[in-house]
Amino acid sequence: MKKKFITWTFILYGLYSLVLGLYFFQWSNPGVPPEYEGTAADPATFMTAMELELSQEYSTYQNFLSFLGEPLEWIVYLGVMIFGASIVFKQFGEKVSRFRIIQIPLFVLLLSTLTSILLFPIDYVKRRLSVEYGISTQSFSSWMRDELLSFWIGWLMMAVLITVLYFLMKKFEKRWWLIAWLLMIPFLIFMMYLQPVVIDPLYNDFGELQDKQLEEKILTLADEADIPADRVYEVNMSEKTNSMNAYVNGIGSNLRIVLWDTTLNRLQENEVLFIMAHEIGHYVMNHLYWNLAGAIFATFLGLLVTYHLLRWSVRRYGEKLGFTKVSDIASLPMFYLILTLLSFLASPVELAISRNAEADADRYAIEMTQDTEAAVGSFQELTVNGLSDVDPPALVKYLRYGHPTMMERIYMLENYELSEEE
Repeated sequence: MKKKFITWTFILYGLYSLVLGLYFFQWSNPGVPPEYEGTAADPATFMTAMELELSQEYSTYQNFLSFLGEPLEWIVYLGVMIFGASIVFKQFGEKVSRFRIIQIPLFVLLLSTLTSILLFPIDYVKRRLSVEYGISTQSFSSWMRDELLSFWIGWLMMAVLITVLYFLMKKFEKRWWLIAWLLMIPFLIFMMYLQPVVIDPLYNDFGELQDKQLEEKILTLADEADIPADRVYEVNMSEKTNSMNAYVNGIGSNLRIVLWDTTLNRLQENEVLFIMAHEIGHYVMNHLYWNLAGAIFATFLGLLVTYHLLRWSVRRYGEKLGFTKVSDIASLPMFYLILTLLSFLASPVELAISRNAEADADRYAIEMTQDTEAAVGSFQELTVNGLSDVDPPALVKYLRYGHPTMMERIYMLENYELSEEE
């Protein structure tokens, strides 16, 4: 079984890598569709030849690496089970303590550590590319700090969730998935409330926006949209990246309007106001709450399907892998494998919904600001600054993009101006 796994992994992953390489480096056409030529969406009208070449190179390499890394997590989970590492992790936990409340978090820690180490090379190469192409300005030590911070935060949350989940599996054999889903609802709401004030400040320094005149204009936009905000936060991102961003997140009293300092440094005031109007549009159209509702619905479907697939998989393969019960913590890699596969299969639908929401926010922003020149200029500057591919290959767009392409967004804004003049 182990030899077959190694052989087929090399063959299938090798073929997958070859097809990916051909798709991104040979078959994808970086040219501009005829209908966009000469418009504001045509990168030749706002990017130099060097910038255009760099953006195409950088995007191609990053997309290739992202897709190359996609199945590696699945391979790790399969390998952990086939080579018996899940049994070793379980036995180690049993030696450390006889209490499951200790054994389960320890198993999660061992599995998370192994997975992170095996996937680290892809993450490191992506980071190096970002540095070499001038996107990332973050030192290796700072990057590693963020990586380790994410690891421990992720482990802490997963340790709690998986411990509760496997207790439910043991006690409620046929209804654990439903009870787990009901418990996830307040957890998701709580995390949405907690994110802006507890988790985000662990990574970056947040302070009040220094430009009080700009803050007043942004708060005026927020007031027109009935957003209960009395300040705008500026976050120091220039020490980590040259990319630009702004967002509105959180709920209730923890709602925050946030601007990256890179955005403030590189965009004109009217362009910043358009970007903020876009983010305000998400709030006005309740996208934050729709995202929460979508996560709750997706969790329900995911746990229901996982329940059935996990039961079938344990019955079919569990004995060969060293466990015969779903509630055995050694089945966790199988649980993760099913969830990640389901997440991948659901991503095209989720991303399509997200792209639609982003397009709605763009329309809201242009209607609110009535400044098409600033809208187009802001997206053009975002493209140049982040070396974004304005027209990515279809595989990238439908499997990785939660926003319309920059070409689509700029073209829509330019046409909006023409329709208004008519």
